[in-house]
Amino acid sequence: MNCWVYTSASNELWARQSGGGGGMSHESEHDLAMMVSDFLENGNSGGTDSRYSSDSDSGLSDLIQLADKISYFKLVMDQYESDLLSLVKSLALSINERDLHAANSGLCNASCIRFSLVKLLRLSGYDAAVCTSRWQGSGKVPGGDHEYIDIVRYNDMGITERVIVDVDFRSHFEIARAVESYNRILNSLPVIYAGSFTKLNQFLQVMVEAAKSSLKQNSMPLPPWRSFAYLQAKWQSPYQRKFDPDEHHLNTTVPVEHKKCAGHLKRLHSSLLSEIEVERTLRPFNHDRRVKIERRRPMTFQ
Repeated sequence: MNCWVYTSASNELWARQSGGGGGMSHESEHDLAMMVSDFLENGNSGGTDSRYSSDSDSGLSDLIQLADKISYFKLVMDQYESDLLSLVKSLALSINERDLHAANSGLCNASCIRFSLVKLLRLSGYDAAVCTSRWQGSGKVPGGDHEYIDIVRYNDMGITERVIVDVDFRSHFEIARAVESYNRILNSLPVIYAGSFTKLNQFLQVMVEAAKSSLKQNSMPLPPWRSFAYLQAKWQSPYQRKFDPDEHHLNTTVPVEHKKCAGHLKRLHSSLLSEIEVERTLRPFNHDRRVKIERRRPMTFQ
C-alpha cells in the first residue's frame, strides 16, 4: 500500500467527520471507514506514478469540456432561483459568530450556521428548514447522513417543489491528488448551491466525470464515496425537517464546541466575498452569454 494514498483517504474521512458538509453518525463513520479500508486493501490505491498532478493533453481536453458545462449550469436559472441565491448569499454574510447558538450537544458540525440561515430565510418569508437525510449502505455505496437546507417553493397552481440549499457545496467534490484543471473546475462551483434537484443532479454528474478524469490521469479509480449514487444519496434520501434546534440541546449543560463552526463561518464569508468579486468582474461577459442562451433552444448535455 502506498502511504500517501492512505494519508489522503484518512484526511478525506476526517474532513467529512469534522467539516461543514454535515455531521456523520457513528454508524456512518464506521461504514465509510470500512469502505475506505476495503478500497485501499484491495489494491485500488493507484500506481507508482500516482503523485502526478499535472494534466495530460487528453485529460485536459475532457476537463475543459466539463468546465464549460459548469459555466452553463451556473448561468441557466429562473428568476426565483436567481433572487433566492442572491438573498442566501446576503443572509449568510450577515451571520456573525454571536449567532452561532447551540444546535447539537457536543460537536456542532456547523448545524448552528444552517439553523441561523433558516431563521433568517423564514423571517424573509421562505418556508425553509434544516433537513437531515439518512441512508443505509447498499452494494458499493456506504451508508451515511447529511445535513442541508431545503425551501418549499409554491406556485400559483398549488404545486410545491423542494429547492435545495447547501452552504458548503464545494467540499463534496474534493479529491486527493487532483490535477490542476480539476481544481479550477472545483473552484468554479457555486460556494453555496441553491436550486432544484434537476440542476443539482447535473452538477453531480459533471463533477463525477471530472473526478474520474482527474483520478485516471493519476492511475487511480473513483472511490465509492465519490460516486454519483453516493452523492445523490446525500440530498435525495429520506429526511427529517426541522425549523429550530432541539430544545433539549439548547438547554443542555454539555458544552458545545463552536470553534470549528466559527472557522467554517469565516471561510464561508471569505469564499462568498471572493465569488461575488469574480462575478462582478465577469458580469458583462456573463450577461452576453445569458442573452445568447435565452435566444436559442435549451442545450442538452449527454
